[in-house]
Amino acid sequence: RAGPWQRAFCSSAAQPGVASHVMLATTEGIPGKVIKEYRGMAIGSTVRTKDMTKDITSAVRAVFGGELPHYTQLMADTREEAIGRLQEHAASQGANAVISLRLTTSNIAASASEVMAYGTAVVVE
Repeated sequence: RAGPWQRAFCSSAAQPGVASHVMLATTEGIPGKVIKEYRGMAIGSTVRTKDMTKDITSAVRAVFGGELPHYTQLMADTREEAIGRLQEHAASQGANAVISLRLTTSNIAASASEVMAYGTAVVVE
């Protein structure tokens, strides 16, 4: 399963069940496409908490340094879910693309993080 960092620069790849026809771009346009309509801001977010059993393993690993694979996977899955929700929101607005895609993260509580994907929902041809 490809993570969001493995998606193409302008991608229509998405998870099954998600509005897969919604293209994504981090730029202000999509090469070879013309923006016909702006539909407003599209947002997708999710909040995840850490698995306390995996948290103990990661705490031990943190003492010795190195990557914390449980957290890496948690954040990758969270980003992918936020992007999927962004695509669904854009599709509900009648858009077939999202431009100027951005991701943000924030801590909600000691063990919970939010990832938000946002951009401009547009209709392109």
